[in-house]
Order: sequence, then structure tokens, then C-alpha cells
Amino acid sequence: MGIVNVTPDSFYDGGRHASTETAVAHGLSLAASGAHILDVGGESTRPYADEVSEAEELERVIPVVRGLIDALGSQHAGTAAGQGAASDSSAASSPTDFSVISVDTYKAEVAAQALDAGAVIINDVSACRFDPALRDVLVQKRPGYVLMHSLGKPGTMQNAPQYDDVVEDVFRFFEQELGALVRAGLPEDRVVLDPGIGFGKTLEHNLALIANVERFAVLGRPLLMALSNKSVWEKLLGLGPQDRENATQAATALSWSPLCPIHRVHDVERTVQSLRVAHALDHARTRG
Repeated sequence: MGIVNVTPDSFYDGGRHASTETAVAHGLSLAASGAHILDVGGESTRPYADEVSEAEELERVIPVVRGLIDALGSQHAGTAAGQGAASDSSAASSPTDFSVISVDTYKAEVAAQALDAGAVIINDVSACRFDPALRDVLVQKRPGYVLMHSLGKPGTMQNAPQYDDVVEDVFRFFEQELGALVRAGLPEDRVVLDPGIGFGKTLEHNLALIANVERFAVLGRPLLMALSNKSVWEKLLGLGPQDRENATQAATALSWSPLCPIHRVHDVERTVQSLRVAHALDHARTRG
């Protein structure tokens, strides 16, 4: 999952792809590097970020979704019908043929218009808690949905976060919210889980979650890991936002497993390499 931030204030690349043209070009570059999903976001959710109005988020996001759909559609023309992503380690090197659009939003109207424009996944940091109408959109349109754990809103989530046991607390959260979504009418097979690294967690909380993702296997849903250049690496290694790529790649490779097949990243090209190494070594161990 390649990150397409259409924002002026995202922690890593805020403002770099803020226009529709540069955002679409960046998304196509990520797809060509091997991204199977392009995650378009119009509001920064970094710690202490300001909220963005619905109108402004729509203005940022929807033209980019449409632009990417149009561009990817023209590139897909002539692709053999029925061709899909390979299941072996070469899959991550496939350019643009299999890229789909995700939108990183917690607002119901943004999600609805993005899905109407051609997006197929909603990546929601709020678990439908910031805008409860989002659940209705999910039930009606049945997109792919990223159910993420967060401790409050971005503006306050890092104010002394506390847990009894972070792994068990996040497990119970997933159990409760996944059940609520299914009872509301969203099929369980539409949902992936994101433990929300950096969203209301200390360094120790983040490391505990990354190291214990197997706890969530009993829930029967795959996990999305979003470790890319996050402040956890600053807290652990003293690194600024532009110096965290090596830590990102190490953690991504170590966290890959069949349970954690989706990785949300800024640098798709390097991540493809890291994941192919991780996958190849896992395959060799299995054969051995």
C-alpha cells in the first residue's frame, strides 16, 4: 500500500504532492514501483494534527481519486482479462496492472464520494467513532475496510496514553468493533485490522504490538502494518523523519508473515525488495 498524501502538513511528505497533478503522478510512480494499493489521504492524522473540514478534504481527495482511476484505467487497457496478482514472491514487482485505490478518511461523505469515484477501500483511523454515519456507508457500499485502533483523535491521542495490557486491550477492541461491523451488515471478509502503530501509544506500546501480532490471528482477519518512517523510530533510535527508512525496512521485513500481508509505506520500491527477501526466506524455511 503506497501512501499518496494530498496534504500540506503530513509528518513525512506534507506539501510535496499537494496538487492533483503531483499527487496523481506520485501515485502512478508508486504503482510502477509495485504498489498494489494506492492510499490517498487529504487530512493529516499525525499526532497533534489539526482537523480538516469535509469540504476541503473532498476538494483535495476526489480529483486525485478520479485522476488515478483514469490514468490507471488507460494503462490497464489491453491487459489480459482475468489476469491477477501472482501469489508467489514475484507479485510485488508487478507494476500498475493490479493497483486499486484506497482513501484514508474517517468522514462518511468523503468515503461515499470516493467510492462513487472508483475507490474500493476505506482506510479509517477512527473505527467509525468520529463520524458514525461512516458505518452506514460501509454497510451500503461494502468496500474493503481497514479497521484501525486509535486512542482518541490525532490532536489528543499522544497525551499520556495508558493501557492495562496494550496487546490485550487492542485485541478486545478489534473483537468488539469487528463484531459490531458484521452485525451492522458489513461482511467480515471485507475487513482487515490495523493495530494503529503510533496512534495513542508509547514506544513500549508500539514495540509490544509489533512483536505480538500473532495474538490477533484468532480473529481470522489479516493485518495491515503501518510502520513507515513513524516516530517510534525517532523514540527508539533518535532519527528524524527523513532518516527512518532503514529502520522502516528492517521492521517491515521482520513483521511480514501470512497474517501481516499488507504494508502501508512511503518507499514502495525498497519495501518490495524487503518483502521479497522476507517472503523468500519464509518459503525456504517452509520447504526445509
